Amino acid sequence: MNLNEIKTYFPILTQSVNGHPLVYLDNAATSQKPKVVIDTLEAYYQTYNANPHRGVHTLGVKATDAYEAAREKVKTFINAKETAEIIFTRGTTSSLNLVAQSYVGQFLKEGDEILITQMEHHSNLIPWQQAAKKIGAILKYIPLSPNGTIDLDNVKESMTANTKFISITHVSNVLGTINPINEIVKLAHKQGAVVCVDAAQSVSHFKVDVQDLACDFLAFSGHKMMGPTGIGVLYGKKQILEHMPPIEYGGEMIDFVGLYDSTWKELPWKFEGGTPIVAGAIGLGTAIDFLEQIGLETIRLHEKKLANFALEQLSAIKGISIYGPKNPEQRGGVITFNIDNVHPHDLATFLDQEGIAIRAGHHCCQPLMKWLNVSATARASFYLYNTEEDIEFLINGIKKAKVYFEDAFAI
Repeated sequence: MNLNEIKTYFPILTQSVNGHPLVYLDNAATSQKPKVVIDTLEAYYQTYNANPHRGVHTLGVKATDAYEAAREKVKTFINAKETAEIIFTRGTTSSLNLVAQSYVGQFLKEGDEILITQMEHHSNLIPWQQAAKKIGAILKYIPLSPNGTIDLDNVKESMTANTKFISITHVSNVLGTINPINEIVKLAHKQGAVVCVDAAQSVSHFKVDVQDLACDFLAFSGHKMMGPTGIGVLYGKKQILEHMPPIEYGGEMIDFVGLYDSTWKELPWKFEGGTPIVAGAIGLGTAIDFLEQIGLETIRLHEKKLANFALEQLSAIKGISIYGPKNPEQRGGVITFNIDNVHPHDLATFLDQEGIAIRAGHHCCQPLMKWLNVSATARASFYLYNTEEDIEFLINGIKKAKVYFEDAFAI
């Protein structure tokens, strides 16, 4: 599959916005969907819409087979050891909250330390914040280096004998920083701590192997990897998941129900109460097929090339501040920036009139905005269907915006 022609696989990318060809650069928020994923959802609802695991009729069996086949695809995609380690959730946020309530809330105690960073998305900050309050644990932050990376010496210094749990993003959705997860996991395990990885910004951009990372938990969302919204994954090591209690009760997660007590199904179903997210899971399976057809190495090389080109072009604009590491090897396809005297929301609104979609705001990272000493930033994020031409449109749009706002201030 030729990446130069890949936009043709995405119906939404063929449209015009405000009289201009759509240039979609908000992929860190959500990715667009190829027609094959859309067709998969349509086929499910039109031909075998049924509840998995509950009926012996033809439609129910077909839905069950497709749902569990999607779980197998996820297992292979992240190289989990067992299918039982793959739990379907509503998304990264739900996955992390499951860990916060079922693991941290049950197995950590007063005085234990939870370690995170200031670059975390709110979904990987608030669950630990609230769990710490509830059990009397101590929430601590690994200091960031000035360029928005993590120094392993700071990790070591932040850990103590009381450090029991670490949760960290694989790739920052603001800084683009790719964190050294392998090394952090090794340090944590020496200390006897469990590690959870927010992989929302990594699994669809380069190869993620959970056995190689050796992390204990890993969470990600389908909608950021060309799958449907409302579906996500929690990977957990089987020996840990087996001891964790479910946090939602009813429906398909039960084994036996009596009047005064009940027992639960085995993994992974004990964490999937109620009607499963059937269409979402099946659509995610198709998205994985699409990604693997292209190849994660191909996608990573493409995004590095785009990031390097964008960094060069943006850096040449007077009055621009770019956040995060400048080395493309240290970052994903996310570039966050500000233009002097132009509010990010104003810039995003101006660019939208040119058909260019970027993100503006705090990006669900208010503590990081405080660390950067800004209230908001603009963000361009790339994916496999973006091109250097898209970046040229962005650069020209920013230059137009600068002239427009400079003239406006001059009035």
